[in-house]
Amino acid sequence: MDLSSEFSGVVLDPAFVAAFRAGTLTESQAAAFAAQDPGLIQFQMLQLSAAIGVPSANGAGGPHTPSGAVPPYQKPGRDPRKRRGKPGAKPGHEGSSREKPDRIDQRVTHQQPACPDCGGALTRTGRTRTRTIEDLPAASGSEVTEHTIHRDWCPCCKKQVEPKVPDALPGCTLGNRTVALSAWLHYGLGTTTSQIVSVFNHHLRMKISDGGLTQMWHRLADGLRPWADAIWERCLNAGVLHADETGWRTNGETWWLWCFTTPDDTCYRLHAKRGHDALDEFFKVQFDGILVSDFWKAYDRIATRHQKCWPHLLRDLKAVEDKREADGDWPDFAGKLRRLYADPIRLDLARDAIDPEPFTRRREKLHGRMGALAHDDWTNPHARRLAKRLDTYGEPLLTFVDHPDVPSSNNHAEREIRPAVLMRKMSYGSQSPRGADTRATLMTVFRTLHRRGLDPLKTVEAALRAYAKTGTLPPIPEKMGSMG
Repeated sequence: MDLSSEFSGVVLDPAFVAAFRAGTLTESQAAAFAAQDPGLIQFQMLQLSAAIGVPSANGAGGPHTPSGAVPPYQKPGRDPRKRRGKPGAKPGHEGSSREKPDRIDQRVTHQQPACPDCGGALTRTGRTRTRTIEDLPAASGSEVTEHTIHRDWCPCCKKQVEPKVPDALPGCTLGNRTVALSAWLHYGLGTTTSQIVSVFNHHLRMKISDGGLTQMWHRLADGLRPWADAIWERCLNAGVLHADETGWRTNGETWWLWCFTTPDDTCYRLHAKRGHDALDEFFKVQFDGILVSDFWKAYDRIATRHQKCWPHLLRDLKAVEDKREADGDWPDFAGKLRRLYADPIRLDLARDAIDPEPFTRRREKLHGRMGALAHDDWTNPHARRLAKRLDTYGEPLLTFVDHPDVPSSNNHAEREIRPAVLMRKMSYGSQSPRGADTRATLMTVFRTLHRRGLDPLKTVEAALRAYAKTGTLPPIPEKMGSMG
């Protein structure tokens, strides 16, 4: 029987499909569906299978996707209707090219013996041109060094003594340069372990394994942990600290990666919790500076002064309008809130051109407008919801007006957490709590060295040599140029 021809005019109820997809189908809807003609039920089941087989727009999976397979931090993709700008410099901008190398290692001369087209003899003109090409060697190998360590007797101490080998960590068969390079590729750039193994085994002709690398990285993290602790201490004592968090899989479970950052330091922490338990463990005492964050309530208890992120609030406005729920008095509420953001931005930009007294009056007026907008009688449910947020966070939204060094957004933390998000996409997380601890330590060190403009390989290698000789890690270098 050709069901498509017999029931060609029948269309599934959109509400039934939506309830079936969301898992909210009621008994009455199911009973009404089952009471139909068997042939019609068969035809509609085929339609229903085709409908739920189409992936959802945000990529979170359909109703049959296991809950554990959809991370709670999954976000919708970019709107395909939104046009993106053309990459590259705009017309009229001066072009740029790669600088020529400052050295020439070898010179090669090229000259045609005969015409490549007809094979005839050539008349030499003496004219030449040069072309500089910089490339890697065809194949490079490791350098194996055998260290002969003299063990001598000290009559005074009554024991044998021997010198330290500064080229490798204790118990490591790979040198400091190899450990630092591989760790930077993994924890600094996000290259996967298997890719690093492939490069070392084939191009560098150094036989290493995934497990061997991981053990070396654990030892490296143990050695560099004082640097990570010092970075965290600087974050705790900062005047302005940005914070953000994202999900992270550890041993198949959802953990949370926290990012705390300043202009010169970035610290990552991994914890199984997202709420107060994690922050209470990170912040033993209350943070004394200004904490810049989104509206996640767990941040409220770790600091007394806050700057809440305006772009997060403005994105909420856009989300309501995209869902076409901007009815009633929503346009009035949204317009006033957007103007309330634009006015303090203009006031902040004109700070140096306005006398202190008029500046104070305009700032107090902004606070009054914020309170009036929060306590107005709004009928739209989304307006009431956001007005309640303004009532709670009205003052923290305007902190940047009172403090010139505080931005109105949390973009800095979002930019600093983005490398971790990209690594999560490549590695799918950590395989054990120890691996999570190693990741947090080494990501903290390499990202902070990047922020301070330091060479990660040379800096880490020099520190490991000093650590191997003395057993103590030297202080982490300051930002280039900051010491004058």
